[in-house]
Formats: sequence, C-alpha cells, structure tokens
Amino acid sequence: MDGFVLGAEEILPPTIQKLMKGYNKYLRPFFGNGPVTVGMSLDIASIDTISEINMDYTATIFLRQRWTDERLVFEGNKSLSLDGRLVELLWVPDTFIVDSKKSFLHDITVENRLIRIFPNGTVLYALRITTTVACSMDLTKYPMDKQTCTLQLESWGYNVKDVVFYWTRGNQSVSGLDTLQLAQYTLEDHYTSESEAVYETGNYPKLIFHFELKRSILYFILETYVPSSALVVLSWVSFWISQSSVPARICIGVTTVLTMTTLMMGARTSLPNANCFIKAIDVYLGICFSFIFGALIEYAVAHFCTLHQPNATNALMYGQEMQEREDEMNGIVTSIGSRALRARKREEILSRTASTSSPTHSVSKDDTSSQPRNPCAKTLSLMHRLLHYLNCCHIENPHYIDNYSRLTFPLSFIIINLLYWTYYLYF
Repeated sequence: MDGFVLGAEEILPPTIQKLMKGYNKYLRPFFGNGPVTVGMSLDIASIDTISEINMDYTATIFLRQRWTDERLVFEGNKSLSLDGRLVELLWVPDTFIVDSKKSFLHDITVENRLIRIFPNGTVLYALRITTTVACSMDLTKYPMDKQTCTLQLESWGYNVKDVVFYWTRGNQSVSGLDTLQLAQYTLEDHYTSESEAVYETGNYPKLIFHFELKRSILYFILETYVPSSALVVLSWVSFWISQSSVPARICIGVTTVLTMTTLMMGARTSLPNANCFIKAIDVYLGICFSFIFGALIEYAVAHFCTLHQPNATNALMYGQEMQEREDEMNGIVTSIGSRALRARKREEILSRTASTSSPTHSVSKDDTSSQPRNPCAKTLSLMHRLLHYLNCCHIENPHYIDNYSRLTFPLSFIIINLLYWTYYLYF
C-alpha cells in the first residue's frame, strides 16, 4: 500500500502533488478546531427484493458525501476529478449502514467510486453499494398491510464532537423513487430525518431515510380470496341435491374441504413459519374453511335425521301409527284392569263361602292379589310417557334443514365478509 501511495504521488498533477505534500489522511479536517460537517444524499437505483420471511429488503444505492477539507484548497475555478483508487490518499468519513445484513461495493470493471475536489476544498465522494437491510414488519393485516422501512447512516468511530451529518437538500436529498418499480408494493411516502445514536462509547451522528410501502392486494384477490370464496359457494351446491344422493353430497363436501386445506397451505409458503400473530389472510381462510366444513356437517345432521325420523310424506302415517300404539297401550291397561277386577270378584265369592271356616286365609288372599297390580300399572305408565317424549323430539321434516341452510349460509357469509373487509381496510 505504501508503494502504491508513493507511485500515485509521483503521477499526480503538480497541483495535486502540492496539495498532498504534508497531507495526513489519518487526521480529519479541522482537527482540533471543531467538528467537520458532512452532507449526504442518496439515489435509489433499485429495490430488488422485499422478503417477509427474512424481514429485510435489498437495495442498490448511490451514496454521495460532501465535506470541506481546508488542506485541499487550491487556486482555480474548475474542479478536479480523480481516479477512485486515489481515495486511499485522502481522509474520508467512516460511514456505515445500520442494520445491514450484507453489503458490497460494486467493482466491475473497477471499483465504483468517485472522487472530485473543488477549489474551495470541498470533496465529493460517491459510492455504488448494494445492501440487504433488516426491516421490522408488522404482518397482522397481511396482505392489506403497509410497511415502513428505514435506511440509517451512522459514523462508526467519530462522535458528534468530531463529525456532524446532515441531508444536503432535506427531503429532496433522496432521488430515484419516482421511477422505482416494485413487484408487490407501491411507494406511498418517504421523508428524511436527523438524530443521534446513543451508545456506551458516546453519541454518534445518524441520518435516517424513511419510506412507506403499501402492498398491492390485486394479486392476492385473484390468487387466494376469489378461489377460497368460490370453494365456499361450491360447498353450498349440496343443499340443492337430494339427501338420498349420499355419494354426490359427500364427494362435494370432502373435495371442497381438501381443496381448501391445500389452498391454506399454499398461502403460507411465502410467510414466516414461526410468528406470534394471526394475519388477515389467515382469518379469511379460516372463515372459508369453517363454512365449508359446516356444510359437510349440515348434511351429516340432515342425513341422520332422515334415517331416524319420518319424512314429510310419512308424517301422517307415523302419527296414525303412534295413535294406534297409544290405543293399544290403553287397551292393554284396560284389559289388565278388567282381569284384575274379575279376579277380585272371584276371590270375594270364595272368601264369602269360606268365611266360616278360615277368615284369616281370605285376608291374606286380598293382600296378595292387590300387591302386583300397582307395579304393573306404574311400568305401563312410564312406557307411555317415554313414547310420548320421543314423539315430541321428532323433526317433522328433516328436508327443512336444507331449506334453512340455503338462506342462512349465504347470508352469514355475506355479513362476515362485510365485517372483515370493513375492519381490515378502514381500521
């Protein structure tokens, strides 16, 4: 490196050689006379990828830094553009990108650096950098979310007593955003700010560029929302199919459930696997899955009632049959009562004829004949009440379940959709 510096000084023009004579690049400008002021501006060439999984974005930027070095003042009215490799001869700010995961300086065909010195000692230092910067994202409203990312520039070793950063033209210091084209986002707003980074070693100058990105929802409507809603509507077709067509209704229900499960798994492929929040798209897919699964359960309930309850055409016959059963039970009770009455009369006659010989025997006969009558009557009464209770639990026509579902399912889905879109779009 020393050989390179000596060789560079030999080939420099006389003006630059005079400036470099006695120049110490290890000391900042105005050393011991206050801080050096560094103005910065950015040109965003591209934002290549924005990853929700890694929560970062990759951008290619042109970083331009300006400062005044009193040791580089020369006579003339024209600036001097030097080879970027001569930056090794000058003092430059130790600027770095905060939250950068990976960065590199382009070096094709040579290192993309620019050095320009003005007669008043102002130095322009420009770099072309591609960097991957972390961006904390809130995906609660995904895919109707807005993300605010930042690009922060700080001084690594010089604190605010040595170096002061500022944006050269305020919010206009960042350019290139008007022509920026992003895949899933649109640039809503951007602004700049200045602050200080506080660490244990002191306070350091910081410049922050904020930009707000809004996700384009049209892709997700066509890719996820429309197919999931169509599957819900398809599951309602079973309400218009006869309950006796078991294979058709089961096929529709199972197919829509499996397709919805596949759609839910595909919607999560581009999102973090481990997160602690429920996204808007998860809520909608869960709603659709619940309606589809509910349509399958509806048929199971209706089919069960059809098998165990009379339908509308047999309702009258069923009622007649129950009436006959009730009359039959009443007849059994009456016949048992008449038999008991005849037996009592016979016992009374026998007791009268035998009263003179054994009165105690007749009393025991009356007691034994009256004991079995009460338990038999209680059992028959209990059976009669049980049959009456089961008859009250019968559904007159299980086909009404489908009729109700044709109205309640679509109406509920429309109301929930209105609440869903109102909440996530306006709140």
